[in-house]
Amino acid sequence: MKSRRDAGLTALFLGFFAAAWFGWAQAESTRRWLLVGSIVSLVIAALGAVVGFRRPRDESALHDRAKYRRYGIIVGIEFAFAGIGAAILGISGAAAVHPDLGLLGGGRPLLPARSGLDDPGLRPLGAAMIAVSVAALVVTLTKGVPPSTITGISAGLLLLGYAVMALVRAVRT
Repeated sequence: MKSRRDAGLTALFLGFFAAAWFGWAQAESTRRWLLVGSIVSLVIAALGAVVGFRRPRDESALHDRAKYRRYGIIVGIEFAFAGIGAAILGISGAAAVHPDLGLLGGGRPLLPARSGLDDPGLRPLGAAMIAVSVAALVVTLTKGVPPSTITGISAGLLLLGYAVMALVRAVRT
């Protein structure tokens, strides 16, 4: 990530999605910590917005039309696959594993997005999210733990951690 704007906006988006994942987990035994995670994530997102939107657009990696278009196509395809997957799960009665598919859908676009956003750290983040989605499915099937608990907490922590690193990078740049 080369610009302060990109780092700030990364903190904004990943902080927002971290809060959403913490909210999705809603495990009774960890509810208080999930709320704290959501609040911290939203604070990081707000700080990222302040840093990112105060910088000129032309310093962003997506200022280049070709990169912006490629990134938009990737995100569009990923949303289409996620929608199709959710529909299949709903129709087949396997909606309980929807959080696993959601995390897979959330991690998968980060792999090619790295090239469009000039952020090499997105690739390992995406790989970690995909690994957690697979592990959550295995634990759900073998131990009976609700998938939203595993995926919500894990994805929230991964995204919050990366959002904090992006915000620190934005401030230091």
